[in-house]
Order: sequence, then C-alpha cells, then structure tokens
Amino acid sequence: MSQTYSQKSSQKSQGFLARCTAGAGKRMFFYAILILIFSLVPAIGSPYWIDVGVNIGFYTLLSLSLNVILGQAGIFNMGHMAFCAIGAYTTAILNTVYHWPIFWTMPLAGCFAAFFAAIVARPIIHLRGDYLLIVTIGIVEIVRIALLNDIFGLTGGSNGIFGISRPVFFGFRIVRPIHFYYLVWGLVGVSYLLFYMMRRSRFGRALNYIKTDDVAAEGCGIDVARYKLLAFVLGAFWAGMTGSLFAAKMTTIAPESFSFMESCILFAVVILGGGSQLGVLVSAFIFIGLPEIFREFNDFRMLLFGLAMMLMMIWRPQGLLPVLPRLYTVPEKLQIAKKSAESAWHFFQYSIWVRFSGAWSPSMIWLFPLRATASWGWLVPTAPARRRCLTA
Repeated sequence: MSQTYSQKSSQKSQGFLARCTAGAGKRMFFYAILILIFSLVPAIGSPYWIDVGVNIGFYTLLSLSLNVILGQAGIFNMGHMAFCAIGAYTTAILNTVYHWPIFWTMPLAGCFAAFFAAIVARPIIHLRGDYLLIVTIGIVEIVRIALLNDIFGLTGGSNGIFGISRPVFFGFRIVRPIHFYYLVWGLVGVSYLLFYMMRRSRFGRALNYIKTDDVAAEGCGIDVARYKLLAFVLGAFWAGMTGSLFAAKMTTIAPESFSFMESCILFAVVILGGGSQLGVLVSAFIFIGLPEIFREFNDFRMLLFGLAMMLMMIWRPQGLLPVLPRLYTVPEKLQIAKKSAESAWHFFQYSIWVRFSGAWSPSMIWLFPLRATASWGWLVPTAPARRRCLTA
C-alpha cells in the first residue's frame, strides 16, 4: 500500500529530528570530555602550567567578549583592551581606596566599561571597515595615555596601583593559582553558555544578519545602529568584569598591561577562531599556550608562528572553526502546500503548450489558501481541461 505524501513528509521530519538529536548528543559528549580534561589539568600539571592555564582563561574570556563585537556583529574593534583596563582600574580604586570586596566591584566595573563604550561608540558606530578600526586603535591609546597621566590622582601614573586584595567567596579566600584556575575557567564555562544562548536568540540572529549584509538587514527593518551599539556595550561589559578579575589575580596593575599589542592579540584570536565560540577557545590556546610549550625554541618560535599564520590565511581564510549554518525544520503543512504549488505550476507550464480543439485552454483558475500565515497562490486546471490534456 503506497504511502501518502503527508506520511512520507512526516517520516522525513522525524528522521531529521533524530539526526539533530544524535548530533546534540555528540556535542554534549564532546563538551563533557572537554570539561573533564580541563578539570584534571591542575592534578597533573605543575604550578607554572596552572598559571599558564589561568592566563589562557583570561584571554579566552576577553576573546569571547570581543567575539560578540567582531565575530557576531562584524564590527572591527582593535581597542578592546581599553574596556578591560577601565574594569581593572575601577576594581583597583574601589578596593584600595574604599575597601570594597572584589566580587562586589565586578558588576560595577562592567557597568563603567559599558558606559564608556556607549559614550565613545555612539558617534562612530556608523563607520565601517578600516575607518572604524583606526578609531578603535585611537581609543585604546587614549585610555592608556590617560592612565599614565594619573587622571584625578587615582590611577597612579606609570607605577599603577598596588595592594589589591584577593577575592573572597563565602569566606573562602582565593589565593593559590589552582583556585584562580577553577574560578577563571568556571567563568569561561558560564560565558560560553550565555553567549551560545545569545547567538541563538533574536538578538544573535539580528547580529548575524548585520554581519552578513548590514544594508539588507536595515532594509528588512533591523535598527543596525542600535544593534551594533548594544553589541559594543555588551562586549565591553564582559571585558570590564574580566579586567576586574585580572586585577584581583595580579594584585597590582599598570598601564603597560593594557597596551595596543594586547588588543592585537585578542583581535587575531577571534579572527583565527572563525567567529565561533569553540574556535575562540582553540585559538586562545594556540596563541597563548603554544608559545609557552615551545619556549625552549625561543629563537625560532615566532618565525614558526608567523609561518603557520601565513599558511592559515592561504588554506583556511574562514578560520579554524567557522560558524556552521543553522538548519530549520519546515512544518508539514507548509511542505504539502509547497509540493502542491510546484506540481500545479509544472502542470500549468505544460498545459499552455498543449492545444485543446485547436485553441489555447482558458480553463485555469486561481486558488488561494485561507490561512493568513501562508501566502501560497497557485494555478489549478479545471476537470474538463485535465481530461482534454490527458487525451490530447
């Protein structure tokens, strides 16, 4: 007994959902293995390599925040360390002068960085490409020079700020490198999950449209300037909180820690990663971890690193792990309507070339579905026309 089209379409939909479920299961298994590996690193590594892991975690957090601006919205920003510096100095001043606990200062540090981003980005958000890139380079240099000049007598000039206390979590004092390792990578996991959910939200889809073609996105009704500004502010907020944690880890900060070169490294991490969150994670390990592994070859490691980057630009310009296209399931009723429309259109194309009794058949009528959500319209021949067509 032959199956109807609706039954076949239902089976195809169920098969697609099964494949998606299997793919999600594989991804969850992969992430579980990744979490297990990162959890066991401190048990088998020396304090030096644990500290390297903390450093990789800081760069991963900053790169994930920059990925919202550069990887998702396509905004060229090479001054991201300016927001990290504002967050770090906010925490340092509140902790050393007003004796605020570190974790209390983190949201406020993010808010200060976001407020600064909103002020500086609003006049320049309409710029594109290299023009915006040059302006962001100027922003990070202005912030660094302002910190060197000891504005309002709070930043300490070139000496920076000393004596920042360690964070305390419910009475537990975070001092050792292994403590910071789990704290930083725990925040990396939370950030990864939040940014993943944001990418799949309406806001994330709007940023994807803007990155692909901002003119077409604006033509579809998306407020491009508003969404770009929101992406800039969100990335700056997360960078400010990361800077707060960096200040607590180092206990001393200076303007040299937030130079233009650090912004270049973050920019390269996001570009090499391909704009995806997993790509950013892998790229951060390549940029920060591999130079430490090959430190014995100090004279040649930068040469090999540059050669690897050249080969990447030639053979994989889209990055290590670019964002995969999203797949959507089509409702069964729409599939049936689409199939009916295609069949009727093919029949209409055939019928206009077949003569009925020496004349072209006028017996074609328009039928429109009554549902407001479906805009299908197609031509369907009447029964006499079908009979004459079959016997012609």
